[in-house]
Amino acid sequence: MIDGFSGAVLVVRGGEDLVRASGGVADLGTGARCTPGTRFQIASVSKQFTAAAVMLLAERGDVDVDDPVEPWLNDCPQAWRELTLHQLLSHTSGLGHWRDLPGFDIEHPGDVRTFLDRFSAVPLRSAPGSTWHYSSPGYLLAARIIEEVSGQRYADFLTEHVLRPLGLTSTCVGEAPSGSAAHGHRGDRRVDVPEFAALPGTGDLWSTVDDLARHTAAFDAGHLLTARSREAMATPHASMAGAWGTDGPAVAEGYGYGYALGTLAGHTARFHIGDNPGYRSFLGRLPGLDTTVVILSNNEDDDLDDVLRRLVPVMTGGPAEGKGMRT
Repeated sequence: MIDGFSGAVLVVRGGEDLVRASGGVADLGTGARCTPGTRFQIASVSKQFTAAAVMLLAERGDVDVDDPVEPWLNDCPQAWRELTLHQLLSHTSGLGHWRDLPGFDIEHPGDVRTFLDRFSAVPLRSAPGSTWHYSSPGYLLAARIIEEVSGQRYADFLTEHVLRPLGLTSTCVGEAPSGSAAHGHRGDRRVDVPEFAALPGTGDLWSTVDDLARHTAAFDAGHLLTARSREAMATPHASMAGAWGTDGPAVAEGYGYGYALGTLAGHTARFHIGDNPGYRSFLGRLPGLDTTVVILSNNEDDDLDDVLRRLVPVMTGGPAEGKGMRT
């Protein structure tokens, strides 16, 4: 593995593992090590699952992503009444991010209803549909709408209609699974934030590198969604204008539904990054090279750009780079 990195890495091309590596400590208390089978909180990589759940409901005719969300939200605030699922999923609703709520503590966010009640008083950052601005609260609203429309808890709907049909047996929603789950860390200090992990639709999935590669392959193969739904998710609906930086291996140019669209190592790619207390994640797909890259870390101080730079040669056809890379 890469020296100093705590987590697991998988690079797959055409069903063949090019890199399968892990390192670091999953649990400081027991000394258990991270392995490719360890489950990590995948943070905002979860958003593509939320988007897929919405598209399933749209395929059934239960929702239209272009209709206002008001009918699905009890006591919908005036400022939110014309927002659409399309805007929530593409981060063009004008809603702010966590830090836009005065006094918000990411380690103690409170329950969903309390958070949304407080957040409803925060002014929109821009007119709905006009500008891209990353908003996890927008995905929290999307998860609430999934619950209202389906009549199921978000976790139950996702498990029944997405995870089980795709055979993602190591992936779960909400609370940390027992057994093979890695505890989050900040440097050498353990970080457990169960309240934040319980905010549905934003970053609440736990998974493994293999399950995420399997999910990516299933998306491409159309095992869950129609071609029209997949195209909607993987089409840039708004310019990100360098919002996620331009100096790393992954460069985001636009945003679809749960996916950033741009380049990875100079090749056309769709991807997403994740950053929760104690965890960092990356899932990328280079369709032209038939290559999937998964990086899951249980230390929020890990530099995923550095890991990606070391993986660039193998992503593009050569051996992995850098001392300490073991498979």
